Amino acid sequence: MTATASDIRVAVAAERPLEPMRPVRRAWVDQIMGLPISVHVRAADTTREDIAVGVRRVFDHLRLVDRVFSTWRADSDLLRLQHGEAQVDAVHPWLAEVTDLCLEAEGVTDGLFSAWRCQAGGRRVFDPTGLVKGWGVAGAAAHLEVLDEIQWCIGAGGDLLAGTGRGMVDMAPTWRVGIEDPRDRRRIADVITLSRNAVATSGSAARGAHIHDPSSGAPIDRVGSTTVIGPDLMWADVWATAAFVNPARAGLLIADRAPDYSLLTL
Repeated sequence: MTATASDIRVAVAAERPLEPMRPVRRAWVDQIMGLPISVHVRAADTTREDIAVGVRRVFDHLRLVDRVFSTWRADSDLLRLQHGEAQVDAVHPWLAEVTDLCLEAEGVTDGLFSAWRCQAGGRRVFDPTGLVKGWGVAGAAAHLEVLDEIQWCIGAGGDLLAGTGRGMVDMAPTWRVGIEDPRDRRRIADVITLSRNAVATSGSAARGAHIHDPSSGAPIDRVGSTTVIGPDLMWADVWATAAFVNPARAGLLIADRAPDYSLLTL
């Protein structure tokens, strides 16, 4: 029997290895800690039930972080402890863990980062907000790291953490991230690529003078931003805050004490 042209085409096609399915991206967004939290997942099938469960657990984890550390919710463990409405042994153990991390961060940054600030009248209060967001997102990401064959990126108020699930060792995901120009928020000043790493930005463009100089207690009211890229979102966030307080000094400290992190000052 003579093979036709269509038979040959079918045979050749059958001999070719199947191309891997292109991943599909899907995003989920929820309002937690007073800001939009987004979870982006790439996978061959983003409708998988395990992905939906993992994303729900990410949001649940961050809601718990908010319930423990919020400086706005009267029922948070942090405020109940500060107001004398709860004892140390009655609050979530995360409070002790984060307190230790804040002390470590203050030491590593030579005091450029501090979670203790003065209120009117000179009373010092513990406000770990500058560390908790990155720490919380990094903890929440564990619910995505255990999923098979996915790439993911979590965004929280301008800070992002990217990574992969299981079985993605040889396939590094990339996410292009635009860094906003703090002098013209309609313009992208730079674009960076995230793989299995994090980026955090501090500045006054979006929230005004909300960052305080620990040495004086005064809010820093100047235009500009500092962005730090590195392997851990909590430390990227800490260093970005420290760099906005004193860019030159923080730049030297990062080079000496955190060489895996890089600083972009705008």
